[in-house]
Amino acid sequence: MRDQNFSAYAIFCDFDGTITAEDTFTGMLKAVAPHLCEQYLPDIYAQKLTLREGVKRIIESIPSHCYQSIIEYVDQVPLRSGLLELVEFALECRIPFHVVSGGLKDMVKRVLTNQTLGNRPLIEQITSVNAVAIDTSHDYLQPISDYEAGTELVAKVEVMKQYPAEKTVSIGDSITDLNIALNANVSFARDRLATYLDDLDRFYYPWEDFFTVRDQLSRIIQ
Repeated sequence: MRDQNFSAYAIFCDFDGTITAEDTFTGMLKAVAPHLCEQYLPDIYAQKLTLREGVKRIIESIPSHCYQSIIEYVDQVPLRSGLLELVEFALECRIPFHVVSGGLKDMVKRVLTNQTLGNRPLIEQITSVNAVAIDTSHDYLQPISDYEAGTELVAKVEVMKQYPAEKTVSIGDSITDLNIALNANVSFARDRLATYLDDLDRFYYPWEDFFTVRDQLSRIIQ
C-alpha cells in the first residue's frame, strides 16, 4: 500500500526556455549585464564554472533600481505551446505540478499569474514554485535561495526531495536541469539538456512542446 504522503507521480518543470519559448533569464541577463554574460556564460555552459558562482556574480552586479524593469522583461517573451493543456492533464490525473527554476521567482510568478486556466490564474493551480528570490534593499541585487547547494544556486534535486513521489518527472532544456534530469525517473529534454544527456548516454524523451509531454505521459501512466 502506498504511503499517503507520496504521490504516484510528480512533475518538476523548468521555467526559462521550458515554460517560456526562449531562455528568459539568460536573455534578461544579456540585456542588463552583457559584458559579464560574455565573460561567464560560455564557461557555465561548458561546465567550467558552476551555476552557483557564475549566476551569483552576474546578479550581484545589477543595480537594485533596475529590478522592476528586469521583471517586466518577461512580458514580451512568448510561452511554449501546450502548457495549459499539460497542467490541465496533471490536474485531471491528480499529479502535482511543480515549477522549479534557477531564475528569478518574481519573474516566474508574474508569468504564471498572468496566465489563466479555466477562470483562475494558472499560479493557483500549480503545486509549488521554487526559484531565486531577490533582496533589493542594497545598492545591488542580492540573490536568495532556499536550495543553494553544491554547484547550484537552486539545487533542483533537493527541491524534488521535498515533494516525495513514487515516480518523478523532470522537464527541462539546459544546464540548470541536468542534475534533476539525471535523478528523475522520467526525463524530458530538449536543446542543450538533450546534448548533455546524449554525451552521458542517458535515456530521455525528446520534446519541443508540452503537447508532446502530455501525450507521452499519458502513455507512461496508463
